[in-house]
Amino acid sequence: MATVTSAAVAIPSFTGLKAASTTTTAKVNAGAKVTASSVPKLAIKASMKDVGVAVVATAASAMLASNAMALEILLGADDGSLAFVPKNFSVASGEEIVFKNNAGFPHNVVFDEDEIPSGVDASAISMPEEELLNAAGETYKVTLKEKGSYAFYCAPHRGAGMSGNVTVN
Repeated sequence: MATVTSAAVAIPSFTGLKAASTTTTAKVNAGAKVTASSVPKLAIKASMKDVGVAVVATAASAMLASNAMALEILLGADDGSLAFVPKNFSVASGEEIVFKNNAGFPHNVVFDEDEIPSGVDASAISMPEEELLNAAGETYKVTLKEKGSYAFYCAPHRGAGMSGNVTVN
C-alpha cells in the first residue's frame, strides 16, 4: 500500500501522581512552638489495573514507533544532481520506504511495470505520473510486501537518468 500522509505516535502518560507536603510542629524551650515544613513528597496512587494498562500502552507505542521507523530515500542529491539517494537499496518485506523531496524538484516515484515482481500492480505502488512532490520535505510512502527486485524512476527526470532499484528480502 502507498500513502502520501504522515503519522504520529502517542506516548502514554502516567496519571495519579500528586505532590504532598507535611508540616511538623515541635515544642521547644518553655512552650514555644516552631513549625517546619518538610520537602514535598511525591505519592503515587495507582492500582495494578492502571499499571497494567500503562505497560500495555507503552509496549504498543514502542511497537508502533519501531514500525514508524522507515528507510528514507532522498529525491535529489544535496549537490543538486537529479538522483535518488541512495540509488540502490534493500528492505525487508513490509518495511516502509519514505521518498523525501530534497533538491531539484518537482519529483515523483513511479515503479516500472516491466521491472517489478510478477503479480505486483505497478499503479498501486506508484505515484500517478502527473502527480508531483513540489516542495522540500514533501514525502511519498510505500510498503512493498512481495519479495524481489523493483525498478523505479522519477517521471520528469527519467531522461536525466533519475532511477533506482530496491530489493525486497
